[in-house]
Amino acid sequence: MAAACELCAVAGGEVIFRNARLRIVLVDDANYPGFCRVIWNAHVREMTDLAIPERSALMQMVCQVEAAQREVLQPEKINLACLGNMVPHLHWHLIPRFADDAHFPHPIWASPVRQTAEDVLAHRRALLPALRAALLRHASCTA
Repeated sequence: MAAACELCAVAGGEVIFRNARLRIVLVDDANYPGFCRVIWNAHVREMTDLAIPERSALMQMVCQVEAAQREVLQPEKINLACLGNMVPHLHWHLIPRFADDAHFPHPIWASPVRQTAEDVLAHRRALLPALRAALLRHASCTA
């Protein structure tokens, strides 16, 4: 484990799926229900730190998570981000985006431009059990 790496020390969210290489976590974000991360278990900083077969496995899982999010949540768009500036441990953010979300069309890390209606967010949160099931189904196709 790398010193002071939060993704080495903690799961990074609700673990939906885990194998020897990676894990899928559902992020607890009240404004972005369905926000997931795919986290490489070993501490590496960059995609090129992985061998080509490992990169392929990681990206296949990212695509499976995206497919599950699209199937269940039917967002306007899925944002994919692999930043690592704050936590230099290889992980991908998969963020379902909707035209009425607080930041759309800007990144979720920008200043909000509106408040999403609470009933809309409640509806999206109600889809999380179906998303969990879809994530497991899609992940098992890749694992």
